[in-house]
Amino acid sequence: MTLDLAKVEATLLEAAEAAATRTLPLFRTPLAIDNKYTVGFDPVTEADRGAETAIRAVIARHFPDHAIIGEEWGSSGESPYTWIIDPVDGTRAFISGAPVWGTLIGFAHDGVAIAGIMSQPFIGETFLAVPGRATYRHGDITTPIRSSGQTELAPSRVFTTTPALFDTPELASKWHSVESATRLQRFGMDCYGYALLAAGHADLVIEPRLNTYDIAALVPIIREAGGAIACWDGSEPTAGGNVIAAATPELLEKALALVNAS
Repeated sequence: MTLDLAKVEATLLEAAEAAATRTLPLFRTPLAIDNKYTVGFDPVTEADRGAETAIRAVIARHFPDHAIIGEEWGSSGESPYTWIIDPVDGTRAFISGAPVWGTLIGFAHDGVAIAGIMSQPFIGETFLAVPGRATYRHGDITTPIRSSGQTELAPSRVFTTTPALFDTPELASKWHSVESATRLQRFGMDCYGYALLAAGHADLVIEPRLNTYDIAALVPIIREAGGAIACWDGSEPTAGGNVIAAATPELLEKALALVNAS
């Protein structure tokens, strides 16, 4: 099968725009919030469900034979090509009015994400990757992005959504090792932190227990910008797991050694 990458890119952009028509009218408005958990809190809103429905419709129109995995509506189809959707990554940020949530759409071939988009429509920013390039779009301006090139832990800027994710003694030890070895730590960034890493504004992102829809879209954005990303055991992160993203392969190797020694 010959893959039309220009069509993949156009579909990513169209699907993100369709999602924005469902998320933006609801952002910073009173919303009914459902909880997926009986114990704990995992919020979902009309924006999540509506955006995923809109994305799926775009994909089905252009690539009806491809598989889809979505956070809200599950899996459909069988194909070597899979679209992986998180319609609102950072729902907690969304319901709090903080514009660090994003729409994530990844495109994978044989289990490895090769293209993806992170769209933050309230700010009007889009981070997109297809094989051979990663770009940042804002308004009418499109520019290439590159990671910082950082290779050392000590001066690194680190993001994680919250240290509370590291909620066992083993996980807490790994976070404290990273925190102690690096210069600056920032929290609450959700998918936006990975995009900022790809654009050169951060050097490491570390998070445990990610699902495929949390990370698949971000994998090619980081790699095509010159960064590196893997699970803590060094394996492919497209399917999710405990993940580290780094500005360079050299920095990733040092971060992996650090967490695996903790």
